Amino acid sequence: MNEILEGSARPTDKVGRVLYKLSAGLTLFGSFVIASMAAIVTFNVTWRAASLGSVTGIIDLIELLTNTAVFAFLPYCQLMRENVIVDFILTKAPTRAKTMCDAFGSLIFIVIGCLLTWRLILGGFDMYKYNESFTTIGFPRWISFPYAAFCLSLLVTVCIYTFGRSIAETRANKFFDDSLNGPGPEIHGEH
Repeated sequence: MNEILEGSARPTDKVGRVLYKLSAGLTLFGSFVIASMAAIVTFNVTWRAASLGSVTGIIDLIELLTNTAVFAFLPYCQLMRENVIVDFILTKAPTRAKTMCDAFGSLIFIVIGCLLTWRLILGGFDMYKYNESFTTIGFPRWISFPYAAFCLSLLVTVCIYTFGRSIAETRANKFFDDSLNGPGPEIHGEH
């Protein structure tokens, strides 16, 4: 599993290493959540096939676990340059153009992340205020909101970091990661 987390864009500076450890830890947690979700679904399908019933509230549970996993992966994907990147447009572009596009993408992601975090926090307060819960399992919906807000806050922090990194790379006219500076057409975001 360690090889998976040893990506080519792993930061080497102090702030980047801290963000990497937090993001990688969340990613491992998200992987555990997905494995748990697969086990729950397998158990549910097996029991239903054997006419022994099913897990109560399976759809609500899978919704909650899916959201948990997705929020866990976002900061790591951004930090490792693996979020949505349209490489085929910039394949032949100079490094400076690529790093400027990365910076612009990070800036857009900062704005979107801040808006989502703000609305998520307000939505969580509303869910708590009106005591909203999943109908079949009776689990309060607001409990998952602080975790999601933490993940989005980390995502915004990572986006600010990647924005700064892309600006510095633009000034230096090179990617700080040597594998992205390799020979041939430079396609970042792919391994």
